[in-house]
Amino acid sequence: IGVKESHQMTIFRIIAAILHLGNLEIQGERDGEACSVSSEDEHLRNFCVLLGVEHSQMQHWLCHRK
Repeated sequence: IGVKESHQMTIFRIIAAILHLGNLEIQGERDGEACSVSSEDEHLRNFCVLLGVEHSQMQHWLCHRK
């Protein structure tokens, strides 16, 4: 469809990251008022590597609204 190979790889990396994000295990806490994501979660690690974001920051902001 005329998309450059470098752009294709970027698109594939983003799609793969989104798919990993969908596989995260988020544990509910305090009767659903809070949540947490394990720092050992393989899908979170893969997501962060694919998008080049900091693991601890992503772990924090997935569970906090502000």
